[in-house]
Amino acid sequence: MCESFDATRYSIQAGQTYNGGYTMKLYFDPISVNCRKVVAGFGLMGVDYESAHVDYFKAEQKAPAYLQINPNGAIPALVDGEMQLWESNAILQYAADKNEAFGYYPKDLKMRADINRWLLWEAAHWFPSNYVYLVENVVKPLLKAQPDKAIIDKEAPNWHRLAGILDARLAKHKWLCGDKVTLADIAVAAPLHLHPYQKVPLDAHPNLKRWMTQGIEQLPCWKATDAAKLLGLAA
Repeated sequence: MCESFDATRYSIQAGQTYNGGYTMKLYFDPISVNCRKVVAGFGLMGVDYESAHVDYFKAEQKAPAYLQINPNGAIPALVDGEMQLWESNAILQYAADKNEAFGYYPKDLKMRADINRWLLWEAAHWFPSNYVYLVENVVKPLLKAQPDKAIIDKEAPNWHRLAGILDARLAKHKWLCGDKVTLADIAVAAPLHLHPYQKVPLDAHPNLKRWMTQGIEQLPCWKATDAAKLLGLAA
């Protein structure tokens, strides 16, 4: 069940289930990069959760009631019983362990370290670079503003450097961490989730493009969370 975020119905605790446990409650807006990441990741892992819509463009993530869940004023956020968790990659890690989705987040120490490396890299480097293209070529036009080509040109060398790291990795593997899709793939794909509209130069990195278009975009969980239609970018 999905509900709109309403401070009058705000509760810090997720709803209790019939068996005395708690259903995790996810606060999100499906149009955002990090929210799509989590919702697609939950779909991949078969995670059960209750959803609450927080309208990004109405700045509902800055509402006083929501700030009690995530003082950063950002989405998504997860409530599980008395625990409030923010940061999209932390939410994915927690849900994977709680739901024993070890096929996508293995217990093997080296495999998990590899996945964690990509989750941290995505948040620290890859997301900020792709966000420049998202703001200039998607968000600004939606707000009837003009993209600033100088900003894109300034970021382009860094984007190509980072994309080159991924391209080299994907030259050797079908997925980022081997022959099977993991949380690393969902996390690293998320900043590219509107790539045709972001106008990132994927053609310059064929292995990255193959992974995104022939791998990620063919996953049922990715198809089910397409934000382009929600934003009016696609029919």
